[in-house]
Amino acid sequence: WLVDRAGNVLGERRSHEGMVAAGKPGFAAVLQTHLDAVGAALELPVIVCGMAGARQGWVEAGYVDTPAPLAAILRHAVVVPEQNRDIRILPGIAQRDRAAPDVMRGEETQLLGALGVDAAGEVVVCLPGTHSKWVRVNGGTVERFATFMTGELFDVATRETILSHAVNNADDAVDIEAFKSAVTAAFETPALAANLLFQVRSGQLLYGGTPSAAREKISGTLIGLELAAGLAGDAPGTGITLVASGRLQMLYQLAFDTVSVRVRSIGAEDAVRRGLAMAAQSIWNA
Repeated sequence: WLVDRAGNVLGERRSHEGMVAAGKPGFAAVLQTHLDAVGAALELPVIVCGMAGARQGWVEAGYVDTPAPLAAILRHAVVVPEQNRDIRILPGIAQRDRAAPDVMRGEETQLLGALGVDAAGEVVVCLPGTHSKWVRVNGGTVERFATFMTGELFDVATRETILSHAVNNADDAVDIEAFKSAVTAAFETPALAANLLFQVRSGQLLYGGTPSAAREKISGTLIGLELAAGLAGDAPGTGITLVASGRLQMLYQLAFDTVSVRVRSIGAEDAVRRGLAMAAQSIWNA
């Protein structure tokens, strides 16, 4: 995004050049093509988050350890050396607990944008994705978090297992009832998750059903399983803050409604853009 000092979007550009793809021509070259496309001035600084700061990325940005004040993310931005402009990469957050080791990279910027550095009280944030994060924030400090491979498991299950036959040629229609029933079953009996997944195929063989219904049953089972774990502790009375967009936002909102949990929803893209803008203002307007 090209933004002004107030955080208003002046231009944007998107591509599928992730860490691996960008590493081949070089991160600097890929970045420059996008800067040129949005008309960024030569002296304009750049703030980056996500996997560009990973060990295998452009420049390692390290981690801020839990308990991690969100304000610390701003203080530990790493300068990319030997560039013609000022480029900073934000760090991730690490939970150095041998019983529950965990890391995030990119989601910390969404948290920053969704909550701000001075968030009062206790908040539980759910950030769905390939690797969903559940984060407990208290007084602007990330106390603990947990990662669930929900999105990646869905991709593997629907592409690489027997369930791929069940979802073959599924259309875009969302079978809401199939999804809700699967969420309920997994949420109430998470120990049966592997059996519930197989029932998607066996039920289709014996009683029929559309590929889209099968897809929603798989999705609902995995999301219901995630909710069972994420909601196992004491949830704050204010409910859950959901940071998501598009189809994921719709599915998770529906899942939370199904298990009768209140949700405050914030767009994922809005959150990360606000987080980046806050970091830029903190670094260059200080």
